[in-house]
Amino acid sequence: MSSSVDWKAAKYEEVFEQELLGLQRRRESSPPCTLKDIEGVLQHLYIMEGAEGLGEVQLVVMAATIAAHEHFIVQWKLEKE
Repeated sequence: MSSSVDWKAAKYEEVFEQELLGLQRRRESSPPCTLKDIEGVLQHLYIMEGAEGLGEVQLVVMAATIAAHEHFIVQWKLEKE
């Protein structure tokens, strides 16, 4: 594996874990936080993802952030079932 892929994978994993932790903390510490709120944030992230001029690091961070939000939403929905 090249060093380019190594740093990208490491950064992705770091951001993904940080985002999940932050989302869980938000859910636990802010009872008004709803699934709909998190889905709204995700919609804004999708819009930001399409912005031009994002650098390589920003693209990795954005992908991990979106993936964490998607994962969190799915897990929350599964809890409700």
